This record gives sequence, structure tokens and C-alpha cells, in this order.
Amino acid sequence: MSTSEIHPNVKRVIYTEKEIKERVSELGRQISQDYKDSKNLVLVGILKGSFVFMSDLVRSIHLPNTNVSLEFMSISSYGAETSSSGVIRIMMDLRTSIEGKDVLIIEDIVDSGLTLKHLMELLNHRNPNSLHTAVLLRKKEGLKVDVPVRYMGFDIPMVFIIGYGLDFAENYRELPYLGELKEECYKK
Repeated sequence: MSTSEIHPNVKRVIYTEKEIKERVSELGRQISQDYKDSKNLVLVGILKGSFVFMSDLVRSIHLPNTNVSLEFMSISSYGAETSSSGVIRIMMDLRTSIEGKDVLIIEDIVDSGLTLKHLMELLNHRNPNSLHTAVLLRKKEGLKVDVPVRYMGFDIPMVFIIGYGLDFAENYRELPYLGELKEECYKK
């Protein structure tokens, strides 16, 4: 990738489009193996950040004997800020029951772990057969609670990441790579 292809507000590229594609394919193979005996697998994408990851991930999952369905939730703890507010709001809930089904939450990033922990507790009360997570990015240094992540894309440093569906104030989701946003873009 040449420097002219990098957005001017990106300080550096953390993971290239190629690296992301290879890792998502590996995760898809692992999920396909782990759920090969499942009857119903529901992928629950957490909007908006996970939509690109989920789209690529579902196309790399091969389960010909399993009913694979997609659901979406919108949960916010950020707003237009760069760190979690600690206040979790459900903006859009599931439209179908997950009772008795294998559920895989698809999340873009885990930094404090608070949002994902809350979501897992909420969905566990709906009696799924199993409940696991697939997370594109984790900031291990920022975790405030232990949250189980079964399928992990990448561990990243404590910087603000954009691209591949991740945003800052609803911008930069279209970038095909994961990059560090320049501080002057969000520290005013």
C-alpha cells in the first residue's frame, strides 16, 4: 500500500486489507469446524462497527448442514467519544428468538469489556443453546472486566482505530484497512 492510498487522517496502518482478509478466513474455518454439528447458528452483528467484519466472516463460514441466520443489534457506550462512557444503551434489539440456538456475537472491538459483558448477560437470559463471541479487535490493556472471546482477530495497542467498519463520529468506516487515527482529529 502506497502512502498516497492512506487517508490523510491516518497516522499509521495497523493491519492491511490483506492481513485482515487472511485472519477473517482463518476465523471462518475455525467457526466452521466448531459448529459443524450445530442445527441452528445465529450470528448477531453489533451495529454499526461489525458490519464489514460480519459480512466477510459469514462468507468464510461453510456449514452446509446448519441453518445459519443473521441478526443485528445496536448497542452504544460511545456516542461521539473515543472511550466508553460506561452507560450502555440498546438502540435496536433482536427481532427473533434465540432460544435453543447456537449464538455467536460478532463485535468489532473490545476495549473495556463492559459492553460485551452486558450483552452476553442479556442474551444468556434468552436461553440460547450456546453463546460465544467473535471479535475483530481487542485492546487487552484497556480491559476492565474479563470477558470471554472465543474467536479473536487481533490484539491491538491502546490507540484509536478506524477503518474496516470502525469509525470516529461516523467517518472512516469505508477504509479497507485498520489504521490509527491521528490525535489531532479527535483531541480538540
